[in-house]
Amino acid sequence: MSTYQEKLSILSEMIAFARVGKTIKRSEYDFLIGVSKKLGVDKKAFEELLHQKVEKKILKSQIDRIVQFHRLLLLMNIDKRQTKTEITRLHNIGLKMGLPPSAIDQVLEVMHKYPDNIVPSKVLIDIFKAHYN
Repeated sequence: MSTYQEKLSILSEMIAFARVGKTIKRSEYDFLIGVSKKLGVDKKAFEELLHQKVEKKILKSQIDRIVQFHRLLLLMNIDKRQTKTEITRLHNIGLKMGLPPSAIDQVLEVMHKYPDNIVPSKVLIDIFKAHYN
């Protein structure tokens, strides 16, 4: 798994993404706290990230990048709606991660086929696998 600095970078990126709508909604905050706990980052460190960014770390493994993309997708859909700005931002983040554009587009298209736009992990991984073969 990632180093502690990578975990802080992951959370910082997610916080910045949540702020696309100017403020972090309660549902987004709760989701971010949950991710923070799963990553082993305590609440105090998480709260500090709300006020200061950390150095961006590039996730080394492809699976880590896909997992981060999935987290961001879940975060975008936590309030059960997406804006064009959020979709564009997520698409661009995926591109910066080095994910295949066609896979990103496919995920953003198929999400509407699932309850609350939550793409199951297996479906997401299968999409990316297909684009890497």
